[in-house]
Amino acid sequence: MSHPPDLTDRRTLLVRRARALRQGAELFLHEEVADEIEERLSEVNKSFTAPAVVTAFPDLWRNRLPEARIVADDEVLDLAEGGHDLVIHALALHWANDPVGQLVQARRALKPDGLFIAALFGGRTLNELRTVLAETESRLTGGLSPRVLPMGEIRDLGGLLQRAGFALPVADSLAKTVTYRSAFHLIADLRAMGESNALAARSRRPVPRQFFPEAAALYAAHFPAPEGRIAATFDICFLTGWAPHESQQKPLRPGSAVARLAEALGTVERPAGPVRDKGGD
Repeated sequence: MSHPPDLTDRRTLLVRRARALRQGAELFLHEEVADEIEERLSEVNKSFTAPAVVTAFPDLWRNRLPEARIVADDEVLDLAEGGHDLVIHALALHWANDPVGQLVQARRALKPDGLFIAALFGGRTLNELRTVLAETESRLTGGLSPRVLPMGEIRDLGGLLQRAGFALPVADSLAKTVTYRSAFHLIADLRAMGESNALAARSRRPVPRQFFPEAAALYAAHFPAPEGRIAATFDICFLTGWAPHESQQKPLRPGSAVARLAEALGTVERPAGPVRDKGGD
């Protein structure tokens, strides 16, 4: 059976993450994600004694959860089956060549009724940069090459939790707009985050000299922010699910209701009339 080609060039991704760490990684979005996850955990009526965090930037989480097992987001996660009551997958799942496989491994690492929380960049992330790079490349070369990682939409990401066997799955997102002095400063920040282009199908050919100046001018014209800056969107998606357990709520079987809806609402039940098409001509 043939497998689809890899989306991510893992070797390049690791090299670029290492460079970001050597040069002083820009982790403000990771810090915000950690804050958000800590707030969500504070609202769960449960204490966790065996947490694990999957991350490319371990020092941040060692400071946040010193008792947690910290593991890299390798294709095979270094997690023992049934060894944890909490698994956090922190801003790395969008680079996974097999995201469902990552989720399945996380579920297997959980004890029954253990909690999984993932944060990853979603489909609206860097839509401005994606637009101007595509327009500039098309104008200058007459073609297109992948320059920004394609990221999942929230409706699709929620389905991954169910495919991986999680109970009570929930997917939601938090859009954050960050302003920069120019597209060059945005690109520099992406390098410092370890989030620059590591796509397996990326073009290796040098771009024309005027490529990035033209893209920066186009960005400033199409996506301005106050005070002469530009706006960049980061769409942070959160996936939450539980390892199945008999104590969890389950949906009722169809036809198992013991009271009629009309009685609960205090109304008279009437037979349904013909369906009307409200589309019109």
